[in-house]
Amino acid sequence: MSTEAPAGPATGRAGSVLLTLAAGQFLMTLDSSVMNVAIATVAKDVGTTVTGIQAAITLYTLVMAMLMVTGGKVGSLIGRKRAFTIGCVVYGAGSLLTAVAPNLPVLIIGWSVLEGIGAALILPAIVALVAGNFPPEGRPRAYGLVMGAGAIAVAVGPLVGGVATTYFSWRWVFVGEVLVVAGILLLARRVQDAPPEVRTRFDVIGSVLAAVGLGLAVLGVLQSSEWGWVVPKPDAPSLLGVSLTVWFMIIGLLIVWAFLERESRLEEANRDPLVKPSMFTNRQMTGGLLMFFLLYLVQAGLFFTIPLFLSVSLGLTAIETGVRILPLSITLLAAAVGIPRFFPNASPRRVVRLGLLAMLAGVVVLLVAIDPAADARIVTVPLLLAGLGIGALASQLGAVTVSAVPDKLSPDVGGLQNTAMYLGAALGTALAGSIMITSLTAAFLLGVQENPAIPEQVKTQASVQLAGGVPFMSDADLQEALDQAAVPPPVADATLDANRDARVEGLQSALTVLALFAAVGLFAARRIPDHPQRSAPAAEQAGQEP
Repeated sequence: MSTEAPAGPATGRAGSVLLTLAAGQFLMTLDSSVMNVAIATVAKDVGTTVTGIQAAITLYTLVMAMLMVTGGKVGSLIGRKRAFTIGCVVYGAGSLLTAVAPNLPVLIIGWSVLEGIGAALILPAIVALVAGNFPPEGRPRAYGLVMGAGAIAVAVGPLVGGVATTYFSWRWVFVGEVLVVAGILLLARRVQDAPPEVRTRFDVIGSVLAAVGLGLAVLGVLQSSEWGWVVPKPDAPSLLGVSLTVWFMIIGLLIVWAFLERESRLEEANRDPLVKPSMFTNRQMTGGLLMFFLLYLVQAGLFFTIPLFLSVSLGLTAIETGVRILPLSITLLAAAVGIPRFFPNASPRRVVRLGLLAMLAGVVVLLVAIDPAADARIVTVPLLLAGLGIGALASQLGAVTVSAVPDKLSPDVGGLQNTAMYLGAALGTALAGSIMITSLTAAFLLGVQENPAIPEQVKTQASVQLAGGVPFMSDADLQEALDQAAVPPPVADATLDANRDARVEGLQSALTVLALFAAVGLFAARRIPDHPQRSAPAAEQAGQEP
């Protein structure tokens, strides 16, 4: 790669370049939050369940995580601007297909697969294009504005999804994405390509190993609510008497280990690996990546569970759900923008720790407050705290990882950063959903067994037919199903009570797991530097591999 720093772009072009790259970041992030308020509506519209939509959300972030490093290497071969443009076209095609999806398989192809592939090309290119269009002294501000666009997308996504779903259709969100992509492609003509890189080969085997390993491990977690964690559920597939969840996770992790071993050998032989394992000896960089992983895991879990509580448990409309999530959006933006502006010399480690404590406090307060008689007001204070914590972490972590390495390695770190983020998001959604359904099923069946109003025959049928998993259903949907089955009123009322209690227990179990991951972050925060760093750690490291 050329070591010559680019000259600063003219003011007009600089604004256009920033708008283009920020719009790309906004769009990629928007899809991870915009549809969470409409999960139940989308599920009904495409003829699936909440678990089906959970799978689509998880697969979207998983495809990005699987292909992010590969997408970055493709960009280094064909040019960052070309990768950005091709990614936008693929993403736009996926959005258009999603907008007209008649069923879950088509939705997954458009939303999860095509949009995920497009994002895996776009996001690594954005990092390199910032470096290619702005001089070193202008990059922190440019990076901050681009990352700020992602924070805005997280904040406004629920409200955008709520308005579209309530007054129009959730499909119009994806139509809007197609129009935004068209605008980005028009503006992209003014973006200067990043300096070219000379690469001898593309590690196809490494790319396949990384994608398959990560994919199998996360898919194991995603399917755990249907297959069982260790002991297979009735009629679920198994191997040697053990749930496929265990085998998928073990095989996936072994493949990731094989990938890292292969990359180490390639690096030692100077044969241009997909990822340089020696980078992971950089304590600051690995600390930043770990915190990104934990942040997105907890954030994705919250954005999955809280909208379900509001829309399914309480029966709120999509826009009412979006409005109730606004407190998180407000404090998230305030922290993400305000901390760098008003406290530019604050200790990153202290800000991260305070953010984790705020996020943990928000999850714990919600965990304690939620019960079958609770109303929507109980989410306000927890969301204010969680948003403050998420925004605080978002204000620091980008600079922590980018400043940990020399400029020439910033594209590689950008790919690893995006992988950590979206792997965390995929696991957060998959884990929260799996724990929630598993706990809900156990609580519902226990409630049915212990209720004297329910006949023994019905208890036996429920234990057999629902052992594989109880869907997360609203009272209205369950009442409709009971009416269609001509269930006597006393039995129906007892079933509704059991479902109401089980929903709460399922949500509490998911929130407990998210709280534990937030607490783990407090121990990991020691790797975050105590003093702000504006560039690579030290001059003597600038010429060394981290």
